[in-house]
Amino acid sequence: MPDLYDTSYTPATALIDNFLYSGVYILAGPPKTGKSFLMAQLAYHVAAGMEFFNHKVTPASVLYLSLEDDLVRLQKRFSRMFGIEGNANLYLATKADSLNQGLEEQLTDFLQSKPATKLIIIDTLQKIREFSSAVYSYASDYHIITLLKEIACRHNICIIVVHHTRKMEAEDKFDMISGTTGLLGAADGAMILQKKNRTDKRAQLNIVGRELPDQEIIIDFMPESCTWQFIRSCQQLWEEPKDMLLEQVASLVSDEHKLWRGSATQMMQALNISTDDMLAHVFTRKLNVNVDRLFHDYGIYYHNKRVNKGSDITLQKLEAKTA
Repeated sequence: MPDLYDTSYTPATALIDNFLYSGVYILAGPPKTGKSFLMAQLAYHVAAGMEFFNHKVTPASVLYLSLEDDLVRLQKRFSRMFGIEGNANLYLATKADSLNQGLEEQLTDFLQSKPATKLIIIDTLQKIREFSSAVYSYASDYHIITLLKEIACRHNICIIVVHHTRKMEAEDKFDMISGTTGLLGAADGAMILQKKNRTDKRAQLNIVGRELPDQEIIIDFMPESCTWQFIRSCQQLWEEPKDMLLEQVASLVSDEHKLWRGSATQMMQALNISTDDMLAHVFTRKLNVNVDRLFHDYGIYYHNKRVNKGSDITLQKLEAKTA
């Protein structure tokens, strides 16, 4: 365990704060409930850096594989949803290989040519599956998500795959994802889009994830624009209480003085923290395990390089996000 705590890891990247991080996510719902409209809207908002359902967005390029559509339908859909100005950061395709027949190479080539891409949407999962069998097992479900996770991890991106739910109701909504529990078990998170009746405008979006608080969001479909409108969140997101040590550390950098570098002992001296109150290695471990909070809550990139004499710590103030 000491080695675990003595190492600082790269913070999880939030593409949409408290909503979407790097990794693989599943969006599931019954047919014709508006999943593709929701994904088109999410893709456009990320590409434009616009808030999504009251969550801040980090602008990035997006690849949307709309594999059940053709270009004519996409043209009509996007022009109705967002007008005709377009967005140069949103890339669209209607054809792709299956995962065992070249998709990984296609995505790798695309990401190398468009390194600003941080989100790939695959609509739908069935279109990229191997066709060797019509029956899928836990192992095959787990395997396909794991392959996508390897791509996401290698390039530090988010991949969303669109999938269906089965007709049979379940006490846990996420048990309704079509297939075995291997899909959700391997994924980093999932979203379920549901309506009480197919013709309803109102829907609920349930969200779970490794990096996320469980959420339920109420949204309304706007037929004139084919977009989803945020109505309310069904719960208040829990926020960690302020940590006085992190508050002190954050004070070492600012918009005027963006960089601080030194050892753990030097940082403690700068903060008037006595080694009688906290040993230097304990202080460093405290920062190592809070790298995500420093990044997301305080906008500070923290890096700790272990050297012979102890720690070489770097703090860098990040540029403020624009919604």
